[in-house]
Amino acid sequence: MSDTTPTPTPSPAMQSLDRLVGTWQLSGDSTGTVTYEWMEGGFFLLQHVDMHLFGSDVNALEVIGHLQPFGEPPSPEVRSRAYDTRGNTLDYVYELDGDSLTIWGGEPGSLSYYKGTFVDEDTNVGQWTFPGGGYTSTMHRIAR
Repeated sequence: MSDTTPTPTPSPAMQSLDRLVGTWQLSGDSTGTVTYEWMEGGFFLLQHVDMHLFGSDVNALEVIGHLQPFGEPPSPEVRSRAYDTRGNTLDYVYELDGDSLTIWGGEPGSLSYYKGTFVDEDTNVGQWTFPGGGYTSTMHRIAR
């Protein structure tokens, strides 16, 4: 008996996030580095965060991909959860449309979001916005 189930492949939305892979130097209101790397198989992108923001160090691990609970199809959105050294668990939704990257805090349409633009393959310029504030952030890739 042979298995005729097709081998799953990462979605085009996940594949588009390949342009984030590498180590990025942060500047603007946040400093430090973030590193994106693929988990084996290409279904999940891992982000390692080591930055300084608002007078504090922020270290985190974020897992980015489609949600797929037992027996269900993958979620339409690319979602993530970040875990930081202060005990926070933060959920996001990633959208990449051409050179425009939007990261929604929680759900699409949220009042907390990042909007950035890839000005070239190694530079993304943008801003986090949230109720009561926000901050600028420029990422420049320093290693692939």
